[in-house]
Amino acid sequence: MINTAQARSFLTEGRVAVIGASDEKGNFGGTVCRTLRDHDCEVVAVHPSAAGAGGAPVYRSIEAVPPPVDTALIMVPAASAAGVVADCVSLGIRRLWLFKGLGPGSVSEDALEACRREGVEVVAGACPLMFLEPVRGVHAMHRTIRRMRRAVTA
Repeated sequence: MINTAQARSFLTEGRVAVIGASDEKGNFGGTVCRTLRDHDCEVVAVHPSAAGAGGAPVYRSIEAVPPPVDTALIMVPAASAAGVVADCVSLGIRRLWLFKGLGPGSVSEDALEACRREGVEVVAGACPLMFLEPVRGVHAMHRTIRRMRRAVTA
């Protein structure tokens, strides 16, 4: 279950790295970066080859991002997520969000186990745009469905 207050604090308190974000067609990370910036969040993007990501500065790796990074929003394939969790933990990033939208996401048992083992605060399996007010369109519908299923608290 995802706590709405926790999710909002992840997105609005401190500097957020969106890992896997780009403006490439089919990459939702650029949209997330742009929306976070529109909500006055301090955001940086991490992608090994992207030229841009929603107007945010793009770094080739999480290690290349100048500190501080308070939260990392992981938007990579699930098979790569545990390695990204390890990279974040090695840098002292203790608040992680494993993205999950309508398609495949970043949640994997390996990534979740790494978070538990390291005592990392994690939001697992949600789209961040369900928590940035005002929530509109498909994101509002998605949040309503998840609330009905009791997967998100008010």
